[in-house]
Amino acid sequence: MNTIQMKAFGKVNLGLDVVRRREDGYHEVRMVMQTVQLFDRIMLEKKEQPGITLETNLSFLPVNEQNIAYRAAKLLMDEFQIPGGLHIKIEKHIPVAAGMAGGSTNGAAVLYGMNRIYHLGLSKRKLMERGVRLGADVPYCIMRGTVLAEGIGEILTPVTAMPDCYILIGKPPISVSTKHVYENLRLDQVESHPDIDGIVDALKERNLQGVTDRMANVLETVTIPEHPEIQKIKDVMLEAGAMNALMSGSGPTVFGIFKDQETGMRAKKILRNSHLVRQSYLVKPFNVYSN
Repeated sequence: MNTIQMKAFGKVNLGLDVVRRREDGYHEVRMVMQTVQLFDRIMLEKKEQPGITLETNLSFLPVNEQNIAYRAAKLLMDEFQIPGGLHIKIEKHIPVAAGMAGGSTNGAAVLYGMNRIYHLGLSKRKLMERGVRLGADVPYCIMRGTVLAEGIGEILTPVTAMPDCYILIGKPPISVSTKHVYENLRLDQVESHPDIDGIVDALKERNLQGVTDRMANVLETVTIPEHPEIQKIKDVMLEAGAMNALMSGSGPTVFGIFKDQETGMRAKKILRNSHLVRQSYLVKPFNVYSN
């Protein structure tokens, strides 16, 4: 096997709580993560010439060590002293700098793909241990599905899969720095925290309404005051029939949960006509690890 092609799936956060800031500067979180059927396409190809090369369909993305996919390849090539080189091709569809783990899932796919084409024999757990060196979301992007994430996001516990539904994703024409959002989070001023355990229980009961009723994200306290259009997108989705709408991760992407495709498609049209978003997608949850 000299080449491999994969789908690198994005995610949303059904609930995101920040427990505390640690002395090392990292924040401890409790989140329920959900993979969605919106993905980038990743192709890996072995080369005879040493070195890593990377190309993408977006001219503004870095193609060197500033790209997490490049760093993922270098991590395994250095550790296993892999001869020759590797070419990485990334076809981006997940919004960039959007709170959907678009970079992390690319890095995860490179680790997974290299393990296959170079026959490294690493288990999923071993890949996840290496992934956390690249970023806190990378282990989750290797695991995928519906997962309770704790610690800095690296302590992962699979939970009951999300019930069938449609997820409308809207990305406004702005980018948000995750580092900036966490640095400006004032936990002592957060008045209410998401019921993460309640979300997990509702999933266990296959109660979609119970999940959506509890959806919340403490990072909205930072991002929405700085970018009021995020709240406007939420309001449009709710008025168009969403069971609930929430910012994903540190934003600025907003997603809404819909019971049926027809309502979701109608909401997508309304959202597009609002001119609040640059990208919009209606997708379903992705609950099975499969390429």
